[in-house]
Amino acid sequence: MRADPPIVVIAPDSFKGSIAAPPAASAIAEGLRRVWPGADLRLCPMADGGEGTLDAVLSRGGQRLTARVGGASGETVEASYGIVGGGKIAIIEAAQIVGLTDPEGTAIDVEQRSSRGIGELIVKLLNGGLREFMVGLGGTSTNDGGAGMLAALGVQLLDVGGRSVDATPAGLAKLAVADTGGLDPRLREATITIMSDVDNVLAGPHGATAIFGPQKGVRAERVGEIDARLARFAALVEKALGNTARDRPGAGAAGGLGFALQLLGGEMRSGAEVVADLIGLDAALRGAHWMITGEGRTDAQTLLGKTPLVVARRGASMGVRTTLISGGIDRTALPELSRHFAGCFSLTFGPIALEQCVVQAAGLLTDRAEQLALLLTALRGSEPDTADAKP
Repeated sequence: MRADPPIVVIAPDSFKGSIAAPPAASAIAEGLRRVWPGADLRLCPMADGGEGTLDAVLSRGGQRLTARVGGASGETVEASYGIVGGGKIAIIEAAQIVGLTDPEGTAIDVEQRSSRGIGELIVKLLNGGLREFMVGLGGTSTNDGGAGMLAALGVQLLDVGGRSVDATPAGLAKLAVADTGGLDPRLREATITIMSDVDNVLAGPHGATAIFGPQKGVRAERVGEIDARLARFAALVEKALGNTARDRPGAGAAGGLGFALQLLGGEMRSGAEVVADLIGLDAALRGAHWMITGEGRTDAQTLLGKTPLVVARRGASMGVRTTLISGGIDRTALPELSRHFAGCFSLTFGPIALEQCVVQAAGLLTDRAEQLALLLTALRGSEPDTADAKP
């Protein structure tokens, strides 16, 4: 008995440090085509607002452009950004400018790093007539509360003598006045969507510095002082603008960029949900029989709203079951994961060094997808479509 090949949506996140989402989706598709050469495979690479968001969004159309702006260290970087929505929406991935993986940006102490380049890019885009921005947060190396970005947008940060201070954690030690009179007035016409899966506030024990600072290089003995500087900076700029944002969920995202963007009127949304909308995931799911998602490592944090869970929920809402392929799975999370996924499968077939997993990621994804297709074929009571399959 032979059944028609199923319609499959392939919507993985990147396998961080190993393979980006678009090639991961292609590798999975290759494995499925070994069994179903004529299958309708709908590739929808995903992201959560962090590193890889731009690639995922532009894989479904749009224009990739570059701009020269300041990186975290102040040195000029060539940052990619996207234009979608018929040329009306700018997609900014903060990690393109102040990424944690940028060797030059992270070569200097975290207290000297600034998010100014993000503000510089926004100004360039405002100059180009754009007024709708979607800013992906995640994977950033800065911890300045968004002070650098605000400074580039016209906020003056001054000491007690009226002299400018550096828009860095170190510079904020001398901050006495935040003058917002020069803030770019075009921002009042702008719409800002903030893409993030972080709900931390700006300061305090659950804030940007305490929770995320150490991975960016903040030393344990410096956490309290830097946190206090961000809190003082926030109080001054909030008073100047007549608005508050430091205690909103997501204010602590990307070292406080979430705070600064919300202070400007930005709306915080799940990055994965925004990306799903931008790439048309729901449309791809119409008529589909099955969906595959994936990520580098799966544990209890996935259940807090990371990309695979968002994908699975989108599928469930349209009656499509989702299977997860992961680089590694925490067994203790399996009972809860099983409530959302039609099977959770590790990428590897046996003991293997992490370095080998990274190198062989594409091939491992292809092989695992092939085995899943054979399993589904067996469950459907049909024979593999081997007549046209490649050996």
